[in-house]
Amino acid sequence: MITFILGSLGLLLIIEGLLYAVFPNRMKSMIQKMLEMNNDTLKWGGLMSAILGFLMLWTVIE
Repeated sequence: MITFILGSLGLLLIIEGLLYAVFPNRMKSMIQKMLEMNNDTLKWGGLMSAILGFLMLWTVIE
């Protein structure tokens, strides 16, 4: 189980790192847009993302 979680986190870091390496200007633009967003919008988006990730992980483990 711990191997699967660490592997998943490693894959997440690889994908995120590649996005910053390949599209640095686009990522800066996205961060700027996030700074201008309402906090509630970011909270709900983060919560929905976490729930979706949990459901995906749970589906794969089952």
